[in-house]
Amino acid sequence: MAHRVLFVCTGNSARSVLAEATLRAWGGARFEAFSAGSQPTGRIHPYALATLAEAGMPTAGLRSKSWDEFSGDKAKPVDLVVTVCDSAASESCPVFFGDFVRTHWGLSDPAAVEGSDAEKRAAFAQAHATIKARLMAFLTLTPDIWADSDALKIALDRIGFIQSDGTPHA
Repeated sequence: MAHRVLFVCTGNSARSVLAEATLRAWGGARFEAFSAGSQPTGRIHPYALATLAEAGMPTAGLRSKSWDEFSGDKAKPVDLVVTVCDSAASESCPVFFGDFVRTHWGLSDPAAVEGSDAEKRAAFAQAHATIKARLMAFLTLTPDIWADSDALKIALDRIGFIQSDGTPHA
């Protein structure tokens, strides 16, 4: 059975979508990946779509959506919720309730970058590089760790410190 993973941020237009699409591309039958926002913008950021396309990752079916789709009685349960907001920048992370493992993989919002097109593209490329490094580590977790939620939480929290070059930061 595939583990259901939900990436959550505020707008669901950039970071969470990059993570969703990347895990979908790499996770095979082991994972079902989704993303949502507490205040979705209603559109995927064009640079997020361009970054994914440049990496050769499918973008069909991606959309900005509310986390309400993943809560309530009729929603299928998720196994893991990963928040990707940037608490270092005092960005408020949404709180999502339920019976699942939670972890935080803070990441600067590339959609907030101002400047030239090249600077904005670079911000999205950097965010995606960090997401890819973290997901590479995530995919090395052995299936048996999912049976021990405490060990899984510790491993997931460590992954949240991995940078784009694959090294952890303090």
